[in-house]
Amino acid sequence: MNWAAVAAIYRFEMSRFFRTLLQSFISPVISTSLYFVVFGGAIGSRIDQVEGVSYGAFIVPGLVMLTVIMQAISNASFGIYFPKFIGTIYELLSAPINFLEIVMGYVGAAATKALFIGVVILVTSSFFVDLTIQHPLAMVAFLLLTCVSFALLGFIIGIWAGNFEQLQLVPLLVVTPLVFLGGSFYSIEMLPEVWQTITLFNPVLYLISGFRWAFFGLSDVPVGWSLAAIALFTSLCLTAIWWIFRTGWRIRS
Repeated sequence: MNWAAVAAIYRFEMSRFFRTLLQSFISPVISTSLYFVVFGGAIGSRIDQVEGVSYGAFIVPGLVMLTVIMQAISNASFGIYFPKFIGTIYELLSAPINFLEIVMGYVGAAATKALFIGVVILVTSSFFVDLTIQHPLAMVAFLLLTCVSFALLGFIIGIWAGNFEQLQLVPLLVVTPLVFLGGSFYSIEMLPEVWQTITLFNPVLYLISGFRWAFFGLSDVPVGWSLAAIALFTSLCLTAIWWIFRTGWRIRS
């Protein structure tokens, strides 16, 4: 394993993040505050508690997952697409490093950025509601797994995309609806029975449910299912990336 190559890619990607650190910090603080004003104030005044948890606290895990997923995808997709766009990806492909080291550098940086944003949101949320994390180790594990798995998905999207518009296509038209319909701001038990069944086919539900369990001990699906779902998703993404580098699909053309 060429750790020097991994570190070089990681540092290069992170340098872009640190150049806009203030913007990266302020943006989630403002957006989180707005969510609490809108959802916590307007809806929370009508929904006092959800399964014994105040509505303001109940939406925190979903809010963290929503932002972390989108940040992981966008950072990873742009990180690998830009070298394709300007042609420097051929320098990577001709360097004495394998695809795993390339993926570790780009995905690691994207996951780190998403993790930073997730922590900022958690800290900001603590100023609005009282947060009690019943299973802190599980919370960290779910957060890290989500950052890595969706950074892998973003890496695939960045390779697939043929222009900057396509970078936003999947996150906006596919991922965002799945997150909002995956119980981010409500429990699926609040839905009619037929919609509860339909929602069970939403893979994001299992991530949000497991993450919420780490906070409050409450979940819409068993925690084991959540772990199995994220493990399966990560395995599929890794398999897809291995196939991409093996065949050169969308890289060498």
